[in-house]
Amino acid sequence: MTDKPSVLFVCVHNAGRSQMAAGFLRALGGDGVEVRSAGSAPADQINPVAVAAMAELGIDITAEQPKVLTTDAVQASDVVITMGCGDACPIFPGKRYEDWALQDPAGQGIEAVRPIRDEIRGRIVALLAELGVAAASVPN
Repeated sequence: MTDKPSVLFVCVHNAGRSQMAAGFLRALGGDGVEVRSAGSAPADQINPVAVAAMAELGIDITAEQPKVLTTDAVQASDVVITMGCGDACPIFPGKRYEDWALQDPAGQGIEAVRPIRDEIRGRIVALLAELGVAAASVPN
């Protein structure tokens, strides 16, 4: 890995799980990590319930837009974390790949999205520890 680890989050629509994960990594990792997110079939906009769930913790992801997954994004990342996108993510030697089995927040209400958000936060905290990046605190 480079001096500053880079992480790419990939889900199908890049509208919920991957956007929440990227938001947490930016908030908790600060300048210590590069953050990317993308989707194999990006949606038109971020899931508004995911935006609301993150806003409850003071993390604003409203400016983010779903982005298409590119080979360049994968090649530029040290860690590639997929979330239900199956085989859509290209595999390159020397990259660390993880698949996080998380429920899809699409079409869910805020009560169903909060536990998904909280599980993502826990995984981000663990990832930062594995990468050797000190995590900032985010309210519960």
